[in-house]
Amino acid sequence: MRDLLLASVVFSLLPFVLKRPFWGILMMAWLGYMNPHRLAYGFMLNFPVVQVVVIVTLMGMLISKEPKRMVWSREIILLIVFVAWMGVTTTFAIYQDLAIDQYIKVIKIQTLTFMTILMLTTPERVKWFVWAIVLSLGFYGFKGGIFTIANGGSYRVQGPGGTFIGGNNELALALVMTIPLMRFLQLQATRKLVKHGLTALMLLTAIAAIGSQSRGALLALSITGFIFWIKTKNKFVSGFLILLVVAFILSLMPDAWYERMGTIKTYSEDNSALGRINAWWMAWNLALSRITGGGFACFLAPTFAVYAPEPFRVHDSHSIYFQIMGHHGFIGLGMFLSLLGMTWFTCSRVARLTRGDPQRLWAHQLAPMIQVSLVAYMVGGAFLGLGYFDYFYHLVALAVVVQYLAAAGAPAGQNSREASVGQSRPTTGLVSGR
Repeated sequence: MRDLLLASVVFSLLPFVLKRPFWGILMMAWLGYMNPHRLAYGFMLNFPVVQVVVIVTLMGMLISKEPKRMVWSREIILLIVFVAWMGVTTTFAIYQDLAIDQYIKVIKIQTLTFMTILMLTTPERVKWFVWAIVLSLGFYGFKGGIFTIANGGSYRVQGPGGTFIGGNNELALALVMTIPLMRFLQLQATRKLVKHGLTALMLLTAIAAIGSQSRGALLALSITGFIFWIKTKNKFVSGFLILLVVAFILSLMPDAWYERMGTIKTYSEDNSALGRINAWWMAWNLALSRITGGGFACFLAPTFAVYAPEPFRVHDSHSIYFQIMGHHGFIGLGMFLSLLGMTWFTCSRVARLTRGDPQRLWAHQLAPMIQVSLVAYMVGGAFLGLGYFDYFYHLVALAVVVQYLAAAGAPAGQNSREASVGQSRPTTGLVSGR
């Protein structure tokens, strides 16, 4: 039944995607984040539904007169160089066949990122895209929050198998990253029902993240909450509300959860933590020995035998930083960190230059929330190998588009510095629209 329902929804929308390819962008976000096909039990479980939607969307972008615009910025240029460097490291990869397969996956992810940038041509489209992400991941936040409350936190909240967010740690990070975007939509909402609904969804999503029993998620959620508090105007009231929420969530959790979280302090006695540290040293030694790193899929036993302090303690990278370092060397890590930094400062600039402008209030509210999502990614990602997570690259795309649209909407007569916020330029040669 689920398969037939999902198939009917997807395939009935494809003709409209040909005429309005932006619908395809929203569908790709829905399929990519919620992964409804991975919740099916029949033919849709392994059906290449995302590929079908991507192909139809590309066709629609070619034949449709719907507006399209590429925004060039320092982030986008760096991203292209970063992907090109991945091609170099793949050429010299230790396990080239495995590296090529992974590189193809990365190319597909970045292709979708650029398709998204092309179609986010208005503030309204940006908001719809954020809604697509929030509702897709909010499904697991709502479901996981209810599940955690009903079971007293005794069982872990998991994501859909075979996806980026399949594990409890990965899902928890995605949920924490989504809470700031929920807050943006709450600020934008004009109907009380929508505002209250998003408030409840934020609370349930936080409960679901804690219910995942992910130690990294606990750290990410704690620091994200602190950044939230810093960015709010009424710090006394907001601080009091945050403490109430924290007290409520912690009261739900069983003793086993507290014991697991307590291992953060006793990592030297935790085999999993020791395995991660050994993998991080392996990545460091590998990057010192090879300027291109080991290439994709290099965290394997033969590599540990040569570069790890404990050759027989083989472990995955479990860190976006050491994953990129091991795969692409210090040059790749530098590009990755620069992309994070550039996106952060672009959001800061947008928030500063749109302050007090009611016409660009949406940009003033969205930019800081993208920053909070980045904080969640940087903190939680320190313990997860999600360096190629499409969510991060979508945040980069959102920041780039927001800075361009904010500049385009600047009131006449403003100084050149504000009018050129982010120094982005649209391209009009390859894509155009009415």
